Amino acid sequence: MNPLHAAAKVARWLESQGVRYFIIGGIALQYWGETRLTRDVDVTVLVEPEQLERFLLEVLKKFRPRIPNALEFAKQHRVLLVETDEGVPIDISLGIFGYEEEAWKHSKEVEFEGVGRLRLISAEDLIIHKCVAGRPRDIEDVEGILIRQKLQVNVERIRSWLTAFREVVDTHDPLTLFESALQNAHRALKGGEHPYGVDNDLANA
Repeated sequence: MNPLHAAAKVARWLESQGVRYFIIGGIALQYWGETRLTRDVDVTVLVEPEQLERFLLEVLKKFRPRIPNALEFAKQHRVLLVETDEGVPIDISLGIFGYEEEAWKHSKEVEFEGVGRLRLISAEDLIIHKCVAGRPRDIEDVEGILIRQKLQVNVERIRSWLTAFREVVDTHDPLTLFESALQNAHRALKGGEHPYGVDNDLANA
């Protein structure tokens, strides 16, 4: 089973449970930005606090834990590490109501050939996630998304949330990273240096 089919399996199960979700990670990146090999599934879910333990136990009945004490780890770190019967890793992040609830509202249902529809994180929220993470590869991914989307993203929404996240990210400035990636994407699109096969029609953006 490849990750896309595994994502569909997870999505169909979450939908059957009435759980709101959106796919993040490599699958979302393949859709919005750079094509990159991915071997796992990353999904964020929104579950009411009083239903959280029951939800985690139900997931562990459906999918195999990848680590000992997966339930305790999930409660502490807000990510449940499981896998399909075929061994595809699945990271289920427990979303926090607030920003991630808004991210769900902006998420997009996308039809994938052979697997059906999946709800993906929006391009803007994927950019926000990666700027908050702040690793060099994440910033490359942000540039790739901006180039692939020809800068047609809600820049002000991204700036607004990254300004808010400045208060909680103490390792780097997520807004500064975004502004740098935005400038690089502008230059790439104007100069035709981008590697993603998009039309160079944004010279005046």
